[in-house]
Amino acid sequence: MTVYNDDASGTDGALRRSLGIDRRRFLSTCTAVGAAAIAAPVFGASPAFAQPAPGPGHHHGHGQALVPAHKRGIILYTVRDATGRDPLSTTLPSGFRAVFKELARYGYKQVEFAGYGQHANAPGGNNLESVEGAKLLRSWLDDYGLRAQGNHGFIPGSWPLSQSDLDQFKRHLEIANILGMDHMGTGGDPTGSAYRADWDVAADKWNALGQIAHRAGIKLYTHNHDAAYGFLLDGGPLDAQGRPTRSSGIRKLEYFLKVTDPKTVWLEMDVYWAHVAQYKFHTYTALDGSVRENIFDPAAVVRRHNKRYPLFHAKDGVINTASGDGYDMVPFGTGVIDYRTFFRRVGEANYRNPMVEQDTAPSSTDLAQSLKQARISYEGMAALRK
Repeated sequence: MTVYNDDASGTDGALRRSLGIDRRRFLSTCTAVGAAAIAAPVFGASPAFAQPAPGPGHHHGHGQALVPAHKRGIILYTVRDATGRDPLSTTLPSGFRAVFKELARYGYKQVEFAGYGQHANAPGGNNLESVEGAKLLRSWLDDYGLRAQGNHGFIPGSWPLSQSDLDQFKRHLEIANILGMDHMGTGGDPTGSAYRADWDVAADKWNALGQIAHRAGIKLYTHNHDAAYGFLLDGGPLDAQGRPTRSSGIRKLEYFLKVTDPKTVWLEMDVYWAHVAQYKFHTYTALDGSVRENIFDPAAVVRRHNKRYPLFHAKDGVINTASGDGYDMVPFGTGVIDYRTFFRRVGEANYRNPMVEQDTAPSSTDLAQSLKQARISYEGMAALRK
């Protein structure tokens, strides 16, 4: 297994130029610890963690915007009910085109896709996952001044790759290039395993896929959930199946960063789930059997692997120690995750692409809720000041 130095110097454009390819050219879980036991030592433990409940003017201030206007984005999963809605059944924005128009009206400049499906009655039909569909989507994005920055789409599950998986992966890269994306990825972790051997296999796959994406001018990224920042089981006594039972103290995704190529494999930190990981995974059993504490600091990981994190999910939460995760999701800017400190610490404002996400925005009783909360979230992001 190769261990890579995290030297991500040079821009995507420089990489493409060095390869002689045009931007448009396409080349043929860890167990959760009981909430009551860990709430006291963890909340407030990190300068980038939870702050007291918001009062008037929370996240507001004077000075330069922490997220430049052209970098304010949203993953369309947040408004999935609106893109999937039958436009013949409602006057609410429905389907990609109408939703793009509405999001642009709020001020968003970037979107991240979560697949290319919509209602059959929406313009373009129910599935735009094709070259022609991508051209149509691109025309609407251009109409409303929006930029596509990524997609939670197809990453082959098999390894080694089958020919059909490879062909489908390349089709997705072609679609990404038509849409003008710099990044393409997935909404899942590289593996759900706790064991180093499985992360090694995942790294081999991602290094291979990353090379293919790189040749197409695209940065391939994986999106995290909380379990991926739990501790890797990589040593100590073996269990009955011959698997390690203890940890050297390295977290799974930090190991993945070490064994993947920084020039071809990238990450999208879901800041909410990274803070859940801070809440849940703060002790581990070391190789000598002792229990040690190591509180996760999401911003420090980003700073340490600076250019590996071009994308974020900007998802907010309020404290709920009864949930098991420590938080409940709320519109961005209305929770307690201290994004002002987080964005100040990670820096590189013109490189990062934070995408608002709220899994819980759609409502079966208030059909306008997801778009209303998308607007609230935009205002929360725009209000962040240095």
